[in-house]
Amino acid sequence: MKKVLLIIVAILVVVVGGFTVFVLVSWDKQYEAEYPGITASTDSAMIARGKYLAYGPAHCVICHSSIEKIEDVAAGKDVPMTGGMEFDIPPGIFRTPNLTPDPETGIGKLTDGEIARALRYSVNHMNKLMVPFMPFQELSDEDLTAIISFLRSQEPVNHEVKPSEYTFLGKAVVAFGLIKPEGPKKTPPVSVAIDTTADYGAYLANSVANCVGCHTERDMKTGEFIGPVFAGGMKFEPDAFSKGFSFISPNITPDKETGSMTGWDEPLFVDRFRAGRLLPGSPMPWESFARMNDSDLKALFRYLASLGPVQNKIEKTVFNPGENFPD
Repeated sequence: MKKVLLIIVAILVVVVGGFTVFVLVSWDKQYEAEYPGITASTDSAMIARGKYLAYGPAHCVICHSSIEKIEDVAAGKDVPMTGGMEFDIPPGIFRTPNLTPDPETGIGKLTDGEIARALRYSVNHMNKLMVPFMPFQELSDEDLTAIISFLRSQEPVNHEVKPSEYTFLGKAVVAFGLIKPEGPKKTPPVSVAIDTTADYGAYLANSVANCVGCHTERDMKTGEFIGPVFAGGMKFEPDAFSKGFSFISPNITPDKETGSMTGWDEPLFVDRFRAGRLLPGSPMPWESFARMNDSDLKALFRYLASLGPVQNKIEKTVFNPGENFPD
């Protein structure tokens, strides 16, 4: 019996050792992706559009600044996008890069194509994976150009950001392809008509503001959607920004029984966004969304109102420090 146990232990050691070696050797992969034909512009209107997107619906400034600057963002100040925000989740600690055109610590030495490829295909200038937190794979060519044009126009700020760090779990899910670069699922449009229609609202909700990414239940190890889109259920663990609170995103489909916006009309929706942050620590980037113009907010409301209703009761969305999520 003792001999059998020793054999089992030896087999387990070999299996675990082999698994560990495989992960450590194969996780840091090289990836290929095309370079979009994007060239930054010096046109003032193009730069203004990029700035509006970066500080407004695309909320780049929320992740690429610091917690200490959030109040300045809420006050409408154009906070430099120097990066450094940390996201501590099961796959690792991910830090946002400096997006100012500083040649040493920012994007100053990157080509337009390298920046465009990172945003559209989640592959960086070293052909490495960028965990696809950013929902810009299907951003129009015109808006992608606008954002890069704006980033180029900023004052450079020398601000070194430590590299992101993967946990062993993170390295394992990358090694086995559970997290990998994401490209567009359909051909990105060259341009999009900016109006108040539900069609434009769909573009904002899915390709710019990432409403779908937070208001859909996801597997936090892989990022995969595991619930009906826009029906809520994504869990946000406490972090430095949330002040100890944790959250579950609400259902924003127009279901009359379980939708969180049941009874809302368009003016109320616009007014709510204008009000900005009401609950400290909420993962919703209210500081940026409050800067959206009325036209975009109307388009977004009309799109959400056009969705098929999904019955998904989120019993509680805000949890006090120390409270556990329901099973």
